[in-house]
Amino acid sequence: MNHTRMLLIISLAALIGCSTSTSTPGAATSGLGSDAEPTQQKRPNIVLLYADDAGWVDFGFQDQAAEDLASMTPNIDRIAGEGVVCTRAYMSGVVCSPSRAGMLTGRYQQRFGHENNIPPGYMDGGMDLEQRTIADRLRDLGYVTGLVGKWHLGYPTGYHPQDRGFDEFVGLLQGARSYHPIENVSAHRVIQHNGRPLPEEGYVTDRFGDAACEFIQAHHDRPFFLFVSFTAPHGPMQPRRSDVAMLAELGIEPQRRRRYAGMVHAMDQNVGRILDTLDESGLDENTLIIFTNDNGGQTLTGASNGPLRGRKGNVYEGGTRVPMAFRWTGELPPGTRVDSPVSSLDFLPTFVDMAGGSMADIPHDGVDVLPLLRSEHPSEPDRPLYWRHAGPQGDVAMLDTPWKVVWQRRADLEPELYDLSRDPGEQSDLSSSEPERLQAMLEAVAAWESELEDPRWGPGSESSSSDG
Repeated sequence: MNHTRMLLIISLAALIGCSTSTSTPGAATSGLGSDAEPTQQKRPNIVLLYADDAGWVDFGFQDQAAEDLASMTPNIDRIAGEGVVCTRAYMSGVVCSPSRAGMLTGRYQQRFGHENNIPPGYMDGGMDLEQRTIADRLRDLGYVTGLVGKWHLGYPTGYHPQDRGFDEFVGLLQGARSYHPIENVSAHRVIQHNGRPLPEEGYVTDRFGDAACEFIQAHHDRPFFLFVSFTAPHGPMQPRRSDVAMLAELGIEPQRRRRYAGMVHAMDQNVGRILDTLDESGLDENTLIIFTNDNGGQTLTGASNGPLRGRKGNVYEGGTRVPMAFRWTGELPPGTRVDSPVSSLDFLPTFVDMAGGSMADIPHDGVDVLPLLRSEHPSEPDRPLYWRHAGPQGDVAMLDTPWKVVWQRRADLEPELYDLSRDPGEQSDLSSSEPERLQAMLEAVAAWESELEDPRWGPGSESSSSDG
């Protein structure tokens, strides 16, 4: 155990009585701690766990779980088994940065021009500064707020997590990096703590697990919001070196799928450590835990979306639909499934309601889904869902359950119409047999688009580069 790690453990133990971690070195220098006066824990904590580019069927709790990975996510499956699974969960974006912008603000990110991934090194802006985040809203309500992992919402000063409502940030500004130590690491890829670069030590997913556990231990006596934004299993496809032999024995093929499986395995183990830390801190019954993914699975790097058409980057179900599970012991019925559509836009109003706040003066596009999750609300929220990627000439989609329209404008194709209740794989286009329904939905899409801003970077703007 290195000297820096020993000092951190001693200091944390003196402050809050924490136990030593069994993880790899590296996040030992995260520096997370609390000097705030303790207050009585009443309102629920919120822990939001994000995978990155994972496939829709690549978790054991899914009804159509992929056989080769079904047994590799026992900790994530524990959240689902002890809580509520949303079988029709969606992100508001089809790639990493826009989906995070929508989730954190509770608004369609296209309303403020955040429609494409922020290009590497882009210094002309980031997530619109007029938008307030979930972290801002919850901090106003007395929560301690933390982000561990990937940011990808702005590189210039003023756009960093600690400027956008987060008290603590341990992670990287960019969208991806090597999972192993980097020589001469750039400022946007280095793992930092509130602007201070941390040593390049250890496997990145383990470092994020360390930092998340330390945040929970340091703030166990106050209500907190912790967003754990894993980079796994986003590329580069680099499992732990210590897992390579084990993965080979499992016989998962092809190689990219095997590497992807290793990254999911490491993420699941760190989710388990986070759950254990909540249990050991006596917070398991006063914490809402959500597990989900940032967009549809990236099949080009080994993910599987099973029966769903498409992948990350397009507006078919495979690009927008994600695994999602909520656990709140004693508040949500365990082992249940919700088949009504749930969106990441719903997180903001749901969390604010849980924290005792009001959404009356907060602009938002989501709904409070707690009644739905508690089985108090028998029917789905009465609202359509929309998607657009790459600007006014880009692809669009609209879901008005059970009907979904998909229009691939970039490929100059005609609009398509699907009945997802009969055709979740979007294989049978009904546009010719339902022309009036199609026209009504296209008019609704046009009305929604009239409220949007053109992209500020990337396709559909003056810039044309993007980064996954």
